[in-house]
Amino acid sequence: MNKYILTLLLSPLSLSALAQNRVTVNADQGKTVISRHIYGHFAEHLGRCIYDGFYVGEGNTKIPNKNGVRLDVVEALKKMKIPNLRWPGGCFADTYHWKDGIGPKAKRPKIVNTWWGGVTEDNSFGTHDFLNMCELLGTEPYLAGNVGSGTVQDLSDWVQYVNFPSNSPMSNLRQQNGRQVPWNVRYWGVGNEAWGCGGNMTADYYANIYRQYATFMEPKVGNEKIFRIASGASSDDFNWTETLMKNIPGKMVEGVALHHYSTFGWGPNEKGSATEFTETDYAHTMNEALKMDTFVQKHSDIMDKYDPQKKIALVVDEWGAWYEVEPKTNPGFLYQQNTMRDAILAGATLNIFHKHAERVRMANLAQAINVLQAVILTKGDKMLLTPTYHVLEMYNVHQDATMLPIDIKTEEYKVGDYKMPAVSVSASRDKAGKTHISLVNIDAGKQQEITVTLKGLKASGVAGRILTSAKVQDHNTFENPTKVKPVAFTGAKLTGDNLTVTLPPVSVVVLEL
Repeated sequence: MNKYILTLLLSPLSLSALAQNRVTVNADQGKTVISRHIYGHFAEHLGRCIYDGFYVGEGNTKIPNKNGVRLDVVEALKKMKIPNLRWPGGCFADTYHWKDGIGPKAKRPKIVNTWWGGVTEDNSFGTHDFLNMCELLGTEPYLAGNVGSGTVQDLSDWVQYVNFPSNSPMSNLRQQNGRQVPWNVRYWGVGNEAWGCGGNMTADYYANIYRQYATFMEPKVGNEKIFRIASGASSDDFNWTETLMKNIPGKMVEGVALHHYSTFGWGPNEKGSATEFTETDYAHTMNEALKMDTFVQKHSDIMDKYDPQKKIALVVDEWGAWYEVEPKTNPGFLYQQNTMRDAILAGATLNIFHKHAERVRMANLAQAINVLQAVILTKGDKMLLTPTYHVLEMYNVHQDATMLPIDIKTEEYKVGDYKMPAVSVSASRDKAGKTHISLVNIDAGKQQEITVTLKGLKASGVAGRILTSAKVQDHNTFENPTKVKPVAFTGAKLTGDNLTVTLPPVSVVVLEL
C-alpha cells in the first residue's frame, strides 16, 4: 500500500472521521405525538417537598405566597410548562386518608408520616389546597388513591367529592367546605407500588383488588373518560405487567405504571454521594438510566400482546436518580443535590420516552422540590433551579409535538467495565412547523462531532441553547445559584440538508430549525 495513503488512513483525523456520530432525522415519517404528559412531576408528602417546598402557610409574611403556596415556585414551574402533578404519594398515598385533609384546618387530625422521617403531619395541606394549587399552576392534577390501607368506599367518595357537579353526599360536603364547582380530576392512580409499600401484594392479588376499586370509580369526568392508572412494575419485573394485562379487562384500565430509579443499591449507605463521585460512578448511574430503553421496550412488548392497538398507556410515574441524602439532613427526607450528571440523565431519559411515545404517554420525575432528583431546591426565602430543571425547560418544545423517527450510529463511551452510546438524540416537529432536535453528549471526557442528515426537511437556519459545565459534578448552590444554566449554542452549522454539531463533554443541546 502507498505509504502516503497508509499514513492518511491511520491519522487521528481520519480515525475520528470514521468513528463520527451520524444521525438521520426522518422528518417525512413523523406520525406519533409526544404527549406533554411525559413531562409530569411528583409531589409527595415527603421531607420538604410539600411543607417548606410548595407550601409555606397562609400566615407567612416573609415569602410571597397565595394561600400559602410559594409564588416563586409557581412562576418557575409555569415557565417549565409542567403538564401534570402527582400527589400525595408515593408510599405516603397508601397511608393517606383524604377526609383528614378537608374542612377547617384547626380541626384536621394529625397523623405520623411513618414512611418518611417519622414526622407529624398536621394535614394543613389537603385536597382543596392541592387542587387549587394545580389551578394556580395551570397543570392537571394526578391523584394517587389509597388502596393499601383505604377502602373502596374511601376512593369512590374521593372521586365523587372532587368531580361530581350535582347533588350528592360528597359534592354537598365539598360545597360546605367552600368549593362550589368540581375540579374535574381526570388522572387517578389506583394504589402505588402494590408489590411493596402499597401492601406487599402479589400480582394476581393486586389485579383482583384493582378490578374491585376501579369498578366503583365514576367512569366519567365532565365529557371525558376517567383515566385510571394501575400500580405497575418496578424496573424489570415483567411478570407484574404480564399478570395485570392478562387479568384486567382493557375497558377497566387506561394506564399501567412503571417505576425505575438509577441508584447504586438499596442497602444502607449504598447509594453514593450526589456530588462527590468519580467518573466510574457517573458511568454506573448512566448505565442504570439507559436501561429505561430496554425496560420500556419489554414492558411495551408485553402490553402489545393484550392491547395491540395501544389503547392503554405505559405511565412511568416515578423515575430519576436516587443518592444518599445530603450530610446532616434527615435520612427520611431524601434531600439530595443535583449536578450535571442528573441533567445528562434527564436529557437521555426524555429522549427514550420520545422514542417510545406511541406507548409512553405519561411520566413523572421524582420529585419536584427538595426530594430526590428535584427541579427546585428551597432554603427559607431562597430558591434555586437545578440542572435538571433547565433540561426540562429546554425540552418543553417537544410537548405535544410530532415525534420524528431517527436513525443513529454513535461512538461508545467506555469507562472501566461500562460501555454505552456516547450520544443520545431525539427530534420533533411542533404545530408551528418548527423542528427541534435534542442532543446529549454522555461522554464525560470527550467532545462529540455529530453529522445530522435532514431527510424530508428543508431548513433555512439553526439556533439553539446548551447546558454544560466544566465538570460533571458541578451544581447550583444557594451561594452560587446560576453556576449551571443554559446559554446560546453556536456549535451547529447548517449546510444544505446536513447539520454538523460539536458537543462538549457532558452537555445537553436543543436546536431549533
